[in-house]
Amino acid sequence: MSRSHEFTLPRRHRAMTSLLVLAAVLAATAAAAQATSESDEGATPETSRTQVGEIVVTAKNFVPTGAVTATKTSIPLIETPQSISVITRDQIDLLNFIDVQQAVRYTAGVFGENYGPDPRYDFITVRGFTPKQYIDGLATPITTTIFSTGVDLYAFQSLDILKGPSSVLYGNAPPGGIFNEVSRRASDHLNGEIEAKYGSDNFAEIAGTVAGPITPWVDGRLTVLYRDSDNEVKYVHAKRLLVAPTVTIKFDEHTRLTPLLYYQYDRVNGGQGGFLPVYGTLLPNPNGRLPRSTNLDSPADFYERDQYAVGYEFTHDFNPWLKYTSNLKYSHYSERTPVGIYDSGGLVNTTDPTMPSYFRDILQSNFTYAERVASIATDNRFDVTADTGPLRHKVLVGVDYRQVRNDADYGFAYGTATIDAYAPTYPALATPRFGYPTRYNHQTIDQTGVYFQDQIKFGQFYLMGGGRYDWVDSRYLSPFTPVATPTTTSSQSESQFTYRVGLTYITSGGIAPYISYATSFEPQIGQDSVTMQPYKPSTGDQVEGGVKYDARGLPSDIKLFVTAAAFDIHQTNIVSTLPSVSPVFGTASGEVEVYGGELEVVGRIHEQLTINASYTYNHSKVLKSNTAAEIGQPLPTTPENKFSLFVDYTLRKGMLAGLGYGAGVRYTDGSAGSLPGPFNPVVYYGQSSTLFDAILHYDMPGWRFAVNASNLLDKTYVARCSGANACFYGAGRQVIGTITKKF
Repeated sequence: MSRSHEFTLPRRHRAMTSLLVLAAVLAATAAAAQATSESDEGATPETSRTQVGEIVVTAKNFVPTGAVTATKTSIPLIETPQSISVITRDQIDLLNFIDVQQAVRYTAGVFGENYGPDPRYDFITVRGFTPKQYIDGLATPITTTIFSTGVDLYAFQSLDILKGPSSVLYGNAPPGGIFNEVSRRASDHLNGEIEAKYGSDNFAEIAGTVAGPITPWVDGRLTVLYRDSDNEVKYVHAKRLLVAPTVTIKFDEHTRLTPLLYYQYDRVNGGQGGFLPVYGTLLPNPNGRLPRSTNLDSPADFYERDQYAVGYEFTHDFNPWLKYTSNLKYSHYSERTPVGIYDSGGLVNTTDPTMPSYFRDILQSNFTYAERVASIATDNRFDVTADTGPLRHKVLVGVDYRQVRNDADYGFAYGTATIDAYAPTYPALATPRFGYPTRYNHQTIDQTGVYFQDQIKFGQFYLMGGGRYDWVDSRYLSPFTPVATPTTTSSQSESQFTYRVGLTYITSGGIAPYISYATSFEPQIGQDSVTMQPYKPSTGDQVEGGVKYDARGLPSDIKLFVTAAAFDIHQTNIVSTLPSVSPVFGTASGEVEVYGGELEVVGRIHEQLTINASYTYNHSKVLKSNTAAEIGQPLPTTPENKFSLFVDYTLRKGMLAGLGYGAGVRYTDGSAGSLPGPFNPVVYYGQSSTLFDAILHYDMPGWRFAVNASNLLDKTYVARCSGANACFYGAGRQVIGTITKKF
């Protein structure tokens, strides 16, 4: 499979030096342009000293009030009859989150870190389902197997998680929800930062962002990051380079064009960690427990990925009641694993204790994989505000289109070697490499959707309704066939109508009970083995009720947003695998249910005390399946209970003014690692965990110094076992120090 382009990172010290020089130039330019400036809405937290000597850290966006993800309009969260969590840039900075999995630790209904400290992807589930990723409201070029592109969290201003069916605005989506990341934007006020991080496992990172006016009618921003890190698993080493420039062109006060671009390169050597045997991790092994640092892959493994996207957002206000928005993005994603040695067969001797291999030797295989994804997406909509008598309407009408092309191939060599799990030595690799000889997914999908939404305000009631119709056309080559051999092209067309309706009542004190119903759909590629017809889309629906509170009646320096929700999700027409040689041989007979409740609190009081708290209860069950063993089983990586609380406090007065400290606790139930089936007869549950986090920080005007520790007590636990030879330890203790210079 050909690569789109080649890129080789220079040596660590050269790259770090180059970015340090770049960051210094950005800071000098900013300082020369403007000594002081007022933060804009997209700026990070700001520290100032008052006339009476107090140190005040202002984080005006710590508590969210709105998210365009929920309605594609400016409708506030309190008026939206659906649960949405927003992790703002202020939260990310003050709590020092590094990736999406860390950012959702204190978020209700969302679970992450089931694969331990994997440096490549953001693995999360929302209400029992893997969410699809969006960037700036447009679908990312997700791969065949992973719904996350892994673009670094530093590139974004916020992370929005829309829970429940979201097809009415986004089309093809699972019933659990989606997550949307909003890029950092240009600003007409000069602001920026340079930060350096160093911590556990030689984690080293330098990053910077600077924004401000370039001309009276052009604003800009440049964001860069370089990371170089080992891993708690031996021999794993990761590098990342991110560059994300943007400008905003102001044609006049009513018309703006914002080009957006990012480029990211990743390389991971030494495997991914994990794929450990169940004996020695989750279950006892006569030789003892395997250390968390155990690597049963190979130091010769490597993974390489480069991706970029270029597009724009265009807005024009015709008048105060009519607005037009157009988004467009072209994305390219390419990943390659030319060497992928891993534990594929588990322990080879569990019966003869007289042999030295007894519960020690692991069978390895080599799985190579390459995929290239190209996509173009556009969304065009009109936002209308109109009054009809006592009713006020906020109407949204739009059409979106996206085309995605996936070309994925693989190779597999079974039983290439054995390795002693307790004293590993790594066999030499066979040469030459065998490449990617077999098709996995060669597919092109075109999706067109038209949608309508209306929020009707009458008194203190807000009624929201919307509908969407999608047309999906797909073309694909027969999978699991030799790349060098011609094969047939199949095609299928699907269409689906989805909708949602909800009602909210808001009291003068900011208490807002609501109820809603929403539907979703996902196309399914292939042919039903029973009906011999193309699969129909899988569909989902949800009933949700809850209450929100925005503390509008409290003093202005007490900011609080609370959401309590109860929900019931059904998904039907799921392809259920039949016992056969081919994993795509199945029939659309499956049905699952997930119901539960969530409570989430985000607060910032007197610009001193911050609170992030959540509780989640999820009950999931397979109701119907062609595989009898699945019926009644819970969905994988969907723990029943999750509780988390983080509290942080900063001193404002006295000799220690600016000093702050915080602590957090996270509890998560163990959950099933897989569903039972003909290829996975035994289901293993990950272990429940109670983890503690802490932060110590000092703020002064222009500077922030912080030390964060997650899993402070270094608890060892198995986060997931998806099979007898696929167990993953949860992330161990990580301590990272950060120095940030703001301007």
